[in-house]
Amino acid sequence: MTVGLVVVSHSRALADAAVGLAGEMVSGGGVALEVAAGLDDGGFGTDAVAIGEAIAAADRGDGVVVLMDLGSAVLSAELALELVDDDVRGRAVLCPAPLVEGLVVAAVSAAGGASTAEVAAEAAGALDAKTAHLGGAVAEPTPQESVSGPGETATFTVRMPHGLHARPAAQLVSAVRGLDADVRLRNVTLDGPEVSGASLSKVATLGALQGHEVAVRAHGDDAAEAVRRLLALAEDDFGESAGTGEVAPVPTGRPIPASPGIGLGAVRTTGTTAVEVPPARPGTPDEQRGRLDEARTDVRGRLQTVRDRAAREIGTAEAAIFDAQLLLLDDPDVLDDAGARVDAGADAARAWADALDEVEGRLAAAPDEYMRARARDVADVRDQVLRALGGVVPEDAAGEGILVADDLTPADAAVLDPARTPAVVLAGSSPTAHAAILLRARGVPAVVGVGAALAARAREAGVLAVDGTTGDVVVDPDPATLADFRARAQALADRRDDALRAAHEPAVTRDGTTVLVGANVGSAADAAAAVGADLAGLVRTEFCFLDRHDAPDVDEQEAAYRAIAEAMGGQRITLRTLDVGGDKPLDYLPMPPEANPFLGVRGLRLALARPQLLADQLQAVVRVAHDHPVDVMFPMVADVHELTAARQALDDAVAAVGRGRPDGLRVGIMVEIPATALKSAAFAPHVDFLSIGTNDLTQYALAAERGNDAVAAIGDALDPGVLALIAATSRGAGDDVLVAVCGELAGDERAAALLIGLGVRELSVAPAAVAGVKQAVRAVDLDAARELAAAALGSPDARAVRGLLG
Repeated sequence: MTVGLVVVSHSRALADAAVGLAGEMVSGGGVALEVAAGLDDGGFGTDAVAIGEAIAAADRGDGVVVLMDLGSAVLSAELALELVDDDVRGRAVLCPAPLVEGLVVAAVSAAGGASTAEVAAEAAGALDAKTAHLGGAVAEPTPQESVSGPGETATFTVRMPHGLHARPAAQLVSAVRGLDADVRLRNVTLDGPEVSGASLSKVATLGALQGHEVAVRAHGDDAAEAVRRLLALAEDDFGESAGTGEVAPVPTGRPIPASPGIGLGAVRTTGTTAVEVPPARPGTPDEQRGRLDEARTDVRGRLQTVRDRAAREIGTAEAAIFDAQLLLLDDPDVLDDAGARVDAGADAARAWADALDEVEGRLAAAPDEYMRARARDVADVRDQVLRALGGVVPEDAAGEGILVADDLTPADAAVLDPARTPAVVLAGSSPTAHAAILLRARGVPAVVGVGAALAARAREAGVLAVDGTTGDVVVDPDPATLADFRARAQALADRRDDALRAAHEPAVTRDGTTVLVGANVGSAADAAAAVGADLAGLVRTEFCFLDRHDAPDVDEQEAAYRAIAEAMGGQRITLRTLDVGGDKPLDYLPMPPEANPFLGVRGLRLALARPQLLADQLQAVVRVAHDHPVDVMFPMVADVHELTAARQALDDAVAAVGRGRPDGLRVGIMVEIPATALKSAAFAPHVDFLSIGTNDLTQYALAAERGNDAVAAIGDALDPGVLALIAATSRGAGDDVLVAVCGELAGDERAAALLIGLGVRELSVAPAAVAGVKQAVRAVDLDAARELAAAALGSPDARAVRGLLG
């Protein structure tokens, strides 16, 4: 039995966030969940027709529970029931539960096989824990008949600092669901009442904090198994790593080069002082609202620009970090509050500041650490609008000098001005973290992982010298050291000048081996900036699909790809098919929540599940391929059968276009999954090339998500294990299939010889890095490169490999 769920909300962003939170609580997914939220034009509202379609889609024959946010959402849902078939209507329940809390417990209950009535009842009691915590009255639990059979008892102590909160509580409930056992829990420390272990809303009322003792009592044939499962969960801290609910930071302290270049200068650190509220300006309430609207529009445009740039340079998932700030700018409650203050006589700036300060204060006082961290986001939006109201250009407030910080988010990195930031030094992070990727794309030298001690000394320095190529960070250098760094900077500038002069020449090693150097692009502008590139080795076609409410049609995609081909001046372009999924969602491609989206339905898996989406894209590719040299590349391929299906889809697209197969149209796959690298020989007969995405390959091989800065230091692409996968790919490819690298490692000039020695014959890099990588290739001797590769493969860790590179 699987009950479907439908989320009805005025705000698409709110609905998606609630669905994401619920997904965190459901191990393994499996819940049919549909969203009907917002209007087609992106505005706030609800649509009865869309709700009816969502109810029908969520119905699997076991019933549907519909959760709504407020007001007209209820009326729209009631109307939607009139629009669906009678049998579907008979299985649907409109639930009065609060949307967020109700959805969380409903998802857990549905995943556990509860009936429609049970799911709705669980959702309806979702506020019990919060009510009890704040001193309100909670309805007495309905007596339940105990299951007959032997009884088992036990106790466990909650060890997680955040206690038995929603996620571990969901693990607990999921563990006992479906067993022939009536499981009861009691917080012994608080001397509380027994509650059902099968009810997430009731488990939440335990109020079990760190150090509290919880008693377990179970009856029924599976009582012993239920107790065993709960004790095992408790011993494992309910899946919360290090007993904290968060991943413990990886100790650092070894400076790691993250973005090449030399930086010399004074130090600036990230500040916490809010921008001053600009002086009041006279005006009527309408004039004050107009000033506020104008400032918000200005900030919205800047945030959108930064978001779009981040989407092109580091990916759609990372760019989504700006969505919360964009939503806050238009939050109706915030605007109502600020408007009321204006009506009471406040200046626009004071009204906005006070309204945002109130939101920030509530978040800062929250018991949950994650919510407290969101206070910084609110303060940032507050300050951006205040700057706009005061006529302050953002760059004037950004500061100047070498930035020293504990860490840097992609949002922070995206707004740095390279002309005013000679370098960045971070106590934590890693070269594969998204902020580091963005710094490289923008040409800002960076050293990461320097540790707290060096970062603290750097903050107090008068002058810093930073080498993002070697990882050197010198605090207050003496005259000789300063002269050395200046000489390095001049030598680097000379090398860059030499490289640019030779950018259009082929990259040929000293022994005569040609290595193609391409550019990773996400727009025609990127392609135009790729001076000297032999090809576009990776075209991220996601740029066509971003910031819209429906998928682009064939004509629109054709025009976009054709523009890139023309910007490349006749050079080959490699069009990677749409690479989105659970970790990189699109508004118009709703997907059920996944416990681990990086290992879920993404890349080619998603495309094959949405055949019309793939068909449209491949028809656009084929059209362009009739006039320009084109490669098509499929991402996230794990199985030859997937590739076979993709090639059949390409054949169908050729037939649909009706002009025969374009001359020179080649097919390849991304090698991002370790198993794909190890069985590359099985793929080789079916492809013209294999392109290794070292970013994903590294995170999968080392079990270190590159978007999680707490483990980012582990995820080093120079780890010998990752290098062994690259070597395996080359061996499996043989002599007839070209092996490329399009991940971040390809842009590391010091790694060029290593990659060539491992068998790579194409490197695709950021447009600005093309000339430098070509120059690095020209310095390589193939025999020496092979010796270097052998030594690297025999090294114990990435640090040792970096030592080999010099």
